[in-house]
Amino acid sequence: MGDLDVAAEQTSGRRARGGGGGARRAERTAVSFETARFIERNIPNFEILNEEALQIIEYNAETVLEEIGVNFVENEAALRRWRDAGADVRGERVHIPRGLARKLCSTAPSKFTQHARNAARNVDIGGNGLVLAPVYGPPFVRDAEGGRRYATIEDFRNFVKLGYMSKWLHHSGGTVCEPTDIPVNKRHLDMLLAHMTLSDKPYMGSVTEPSRAQDSVDMSKILFGNDFVDQNTVMTSLININSPMTFDGIMMGALEVYASNNQASIVSPFIVGGAMAPVTVAGTLTQVLAEILAGVAYSQLVRAGSPVIAGAFVTSIDMNSGAPTFGTPEASHITYGTGQLVRRLGLPYRSAGGFCGSKLPDAQAGYESANSLNMGLMSGVNFMLHACGWLEGGLVSSYEKFVMDADQLGTLHHLAQGVAIDTNGQAMDAIREVGPGGHYLGCEHTQANFKTAFWRSEVLDYKPYETWEDEGARDTQALASARVKKLLADYQAPDIDAGKKEELEAYVTQRKASMPDAFM
Repeated sequence: MGDLDVAAEQTSGRRARGGGGGARRAERTAVSFETARFIERNIPNFEILNEEALQIIEYNAETVLEEIGVNFVENEAALRRWRDAGADVRGERVHIPRGLARKLCSTAPSKFTQHARNAARNVDIGGNGLVLAPVYGPPFVRDAEGGRRYATIEDFRNFVKLGYMSKWLHHSGGTVCEPTDIPVNKRHLDMLLAHMTLSDKPYMGSVTEPSRAQDSVDMSKILFGNDFVDQNTVMTSLININSPMTFDGIMMGALEVYASNNQASIVSPFIVGGAMAPVTVAGTLTQVLAEILAGVAYSQLVRAGSPVIAGAFVTSIDMNSGAPTFGTPEASHITYGTGQLVRRLGLPYRSAGGFCGSKLPDAQAGYESANSLNMGLMSGVNFMLHACGWLEGGLVSSYEKFVMDADQLGTLHHLAQGVAIDTNGQAMDAIREVGPGGHYLGCEHTQANFKTAFWRSEVLDYKPYETWEDEGARDTQALASARVKKLLADYQAPDIDAGKKEELEAYVTQRKASMPDAFM
């Protein structure tokens, strides 16, 4: 059964055996809330750098920290912490002595659990695990009928519902789109409320201002209880570094809130090769590692032992137009190499996603996203943000691409299982039963394994040409559009304690009333 919900499979199996073809048809059309467990790899990571290359990059990264330094801007508390730790602070530039950042990073856990309000949806981040989360941050949305438009809170809630209904997604994510119809200083409250009430999967907190991070903590304490949040990790949050080598006060202020409350931060350089990092792979890896070392070390200065994920968002640019490019071999080299460097630090790793530069969920989007997703699996990523829904270089959350990508995430689950070599996997009984010249369709082994033997798409079309034509000759976007409608129509909110929901809604109402609207 692998990582599937065993009880749900056993139940569906009983229905199929008891009712023949009619029961199987009913099973295929029934509303299902089955969610796969987070991936646990049974395959090796792909390692592109040899020991000599790793040592050179590690030495150069420490040289960057010591000789060039990193900026911590508009953050006197950070400068004070670094000075007390033994760094050479000159204005807002922090020069970190060789070995200090690495020593500080050693207190961060190599693996931790992020708790969901439904404990069955808890995820382990680190080790050989892979947690898949949806697109994050686009101000626009697109669907086949409405085209490209600014995102609203209704769109946001729809994406949370789609994520909750998606079998292969483990995480509800964070800013799955930016609801531009809500004031900037208040929209985080509506987004958090949606994640907490419309889904029971893990979620991310707000990072756009330290007080919004504190709102995320306070709302989580309502949902989980004060003591539970104090002692457990219930949020991850994306802390981007302003590459090259600048840590701004807003992001670091949010990190300080999360680290001090034992909540996880994804410390992630934002790398656009040729613009925010060197054009060479080794040079970029050197800068990425320096930024990771400084950012993770700072989280441990705030609170030693606080959970943190070391990450890298990686893309390159078209040197003619300056536009970002995705699914490129250079991005893969950097992602593979960063995975090796992060594992040597003993930290969980964030990178990759369903990246593409295409304006539509078309062949370009498919090629680029497939390259990026498979790269993430093979590079040892532990937390993959943007796993589904990303379009137009991250400017757009696409309804159709969300379900297309979410469907394809099933292939990552099955690839990660590796090759079973137990008695059933060897299939010697089947080979003996069929013998030369026979076929396996009706043999006992096939009958026992056919439901779980192969991954099956819930979006792509494999029907004969005549059937496909009779059904409207729909392309993949049309099939995905129909899938979106079905998922949203079938959506049923997970149970939530009525008192907690009421308290969350009251908190949102009170916080909104406490400040004037701001759209900047």
